[in-house]
Amino acid sequence: MTPEKLYEILEKYAMSRGWELNRDKEFVFELLKGLLKNEERYGYRSCPCRLASGDRKADADIICPCIYSAEDIKEYGRCYCGLYVTKEYNEGKIKQNIVPERRNKGR
Repeated sequence: MTPEKLYEILEKYAMSRGWELNRDKEFVFELLKGLLKNEERYGYRSCPCRLASGDRKADADIICPCIYSAEDIKEYGRCYCGLYVTKEYNEGKIKQNIVPERRNKGR
């Protein structure tokens, strides 16, 4: 799969959730390349901003979109890596804060 094709797929997915892809396309395509590289490495698209173990079961929570994304987007206007965002985030109406890592909390 190409990054361009993955962009189309994820854009439709984001729209179905009421989200958008980050308006910074250069940034988005770097993330997409990371997702595709991880799919090549591990057989699944783990978040390129997190360290995957190579064990699909252990990494199930960070397969894109990760299980933390909805809460991150609701609270910060974007997911941890910044691939998925709200319309308001893309319009610059939400301050760009760092999204804290939720993965290891309670583990």
